[in-house]
Amino acid sequence: MLGGRRGAIDATLPPVAFAAGWLIGGESLWAGVGAALVTGAAVAGWRLRRGDRPRSVLIGLLAVCVAALITLRTGRAADFFLLQLLSNAASALAWAVSIVLRWPLLGVVVGAALGQRSRWRRDPALLRAYGRGSWVWTATYVLRVAVFVPLYLSGQVVALVVARVALTWPLVAAALAVSWVVVRRSLPPGHPGLRHPVDPAGAADGADDPHRSRE
Repeated sequence: MLGGRRGAIDATLPPVAFAAGWLIGGESLWAGVGAALVTGAAVAGWRLRRGDRPRSVLIGLLAVCVAALITLRTGRAADFFLLQLLSNAASALAWAVSIVLRWPLLGVVVGAALGQRSRWRRDPALLRAYGRGSWVWTATYVLRVAVFVPLYLSGQVVALVVARVALTWPLVAAALAVSWVVVRRSLPPGHPGLRHPVDPAGAADGADDPHRSRE
């Protein structure tokens, strides 16, 4: 959903390299930024060799470059994490708004993965279940912001790195598990499941579902 394990690598290795370079270089911003850029470029090259889409690879590298520029511009090491803080705040807002607008992002992502486009929205039970599951993901972004903000304001670079790593892989795994349970328990008994949205008349919308013939 959020870039997978490779996306998590993009999100964790450059910040770790930045903190390591910053500490080894005697709290030198240039040492930290240089280490982060080298690591980001190495990760980008590795992902390209593995056949990842160039656009997603370049976006990951661009984020590192922007964080580096912000840090050098302000002269404050903690500002390397400012972009991450702002992106999590924006993500929390986007997920919450999507639920209010009855286009929960969890449904958008899962529906696209299942080839359903927007058919899942015609099923009131699925729409409600995806809305509840989306609150789980909203909470993950709110949690990150709540942890990052005090650490950022106090300039705790090492603590920011630890928090970023801890709130990437483990938190995403937990959100996947919890949101799955929430969605499944939100569906009424007898519901045919995520792959088969039910239309308002109560008939399973599976006639044109390519997955039904294989189940």
